[in-house]
Amino acid sequence: MNEGYNYTCCFEVIALQWAVEELKRLGSQPLTFDEYVNVDDLADENSEIRQISPVRVQGHVTVTKTLISFHLHISGKMVLPCSLTLVDVDYPFSIETIESFQLNEHVQIDEAENEYIHPVEGQFIDLKPIIKENVLLSIPMKVVHPDAKITESGEGWEFVTGEKKKDAIDPRMAKLAEFFNKDKRK
Repeated sequence: MNEGYNYTCCFEVIALQWAVEELKRLGSQPLTFDEYVNVDDLADENSEIRQISPVRVQGHVTVTKTLISFHLHISGKMVLPCSLTLVDVDYPFSIETIESFQLNEHVQIDEAENEYIHPVEGQFIDLKPIIKENVLLSIPMKVVHPDAKITESGEGWEFVTGEKKKDAIDPRMAKLAEFFNKDKRK
């Protein structure tokens, strides 16, 4: 092998897609990348996402005889509705994940070491669906705008804390409490 040859120059990253054979030839040579991926279609898939910026994907690839592993840092910003007021909330996200692809189906792999193992389908590995999946999984169940005011009560309801609940008497039981208080006075 020619020691001075830069192996990473031969890899063309097209929307985070790599040819499996080129990755196999990489061997122990490092391959790093820093790309932006447009995932606007996530807003169509999930109604909670009102807007999403291009996602930055940084990482490196390691190749063994049985696995191709992508060590990824996925970051970006999306706009989600406030759970209390429905106003737009900027929600930045940062995801660290290792996504591995099994090269040989017949070789047993210790899944404890590799959290996510995907089969290689076809001649290319496309990370975009995996990136989209990770972004969707990072959406919190509840987002609250920092300026949102929590209303303590409304018509027919009241926000009750644990302390208030101890002191409060259920209005349906008030008559029963009066009955027992009459018995104590006699």
